[in-house]
Amino acid sequence: MLDGMSEERLRWVTGALLVLAAVALGAALADLKVLMVPFVLAVFISYLVAPLLDLLELRAGAPRWLAVAVGVLAVVLLTTGAGLLVTGAVRQLLEQAEIYQESLRALVRDGFQFVGVEYGRQPVMDALRQLPLLDLLSAAAGTVLSIFSTLVLVVIFTLFMLAGRDPVDARRGLYGEIDHAVRRYVVTKVLVSAGTGLAVGLILAALGLELALVFGVLAFLLNFIPNVGSVISTLLPMPLAFAQFDSWWLIGAVLVLPGLVQFVAGNLVEPIFMGEGLDLHPVTILLSLGVWGVLWGLPGMFLAAPMTAVLRIVLARFDTTRGIAEAMAGRLPGMRPLGRGAARGTAA
Repeated sequence: MLDGMSEERLRWVTGALLVLAAVALGAALADLKVLMVPFVLAVFISYLVAPLLDLLELRAGAPRWLAVAVGVLAVVLLTTGAGLLVTGAVRQLLEQAEIYQESLRALVRDGFQFVGVEYGRQPVMDALRQLPLLDLLSAAAGTVLSIFSTLVLVVIFTLFMLAGRDPVDARRGLYGEIDHAVRRYVVTKVLVSAGTGLAVGLILAALGLELALVFGVLAFLLNFIPNVGSVISTLLPMPLAFAQFDSWWLIGAVLVLPGLVQFVAGNLVEPIFMGEGLDLHPVTILLSLGVWGVLWGLPGMFLAAPMTAVLRIVLARFDTTRGIAEAMAGRLPGMRPLGRGAARGTAA
């Protein structure tokens, strides 16, 4: 038996080792970004097409090779279609970058005039004038296009994952728990994000806003970034709306209607199909966005939530790290469990 001092010393040593292991793992993941990002993308894509393989193999009695071939074909078609859609949207946004930046400056200038505040106006306007928006958009576009340029590597990883997947064992033990949580999240998020992007694009097009398709595609992509993505996608069309429309009703509709779609999707539709979801506290999700963003950039922010959820599930299986997993879910010692909405981690 260990006395109290030895137990406390053991906890400190264990905590220090966990911190060192986390730092070493983070450094390794940052160095292996070129390989790991396609691999993780392939993992989550395989969750999308796995139900199709199960249907063909278990229900229809198709041989494994045929089911895998159909799954890989579905992956190629989905990723190619998404790549073409995103590429077209990015190209249109780059073509309108200077107009968008001028609209943003006009919006800020009118805002200062409306509130009647002159202090700080000139520094803000100078900062907006020097804002390298075109360079930022080009960098973001390069990141998105680089993801789709690794399509061959993603398809290869997906092929081997689907070929080696056992539809029966995938539902058992720790892997089964991870499989259930991540599959529900990925499938629900893709469907809800696609519906959100389509609804936002159609609403903006009906209002007559230019680049409506672009903002619809951005709404689809940004919806994968929990909590903050929906807010950003709702505010993005506003500078262009102020520049294009003279009616305050139309400007308000550009803000309110897509915001209503985001609210319904994040607070009503997703909870119905996702249940408890990833069981992550919103603060945990925000911290994970920052950490994975530092490690892998924009792709890391898109993949942050499900990867952090997998980490929480694994940590919960060991007595030493179960407290960390509970803290990630927002269940701290001595505190009552948080409500379902707080632990779900869906966008507000």
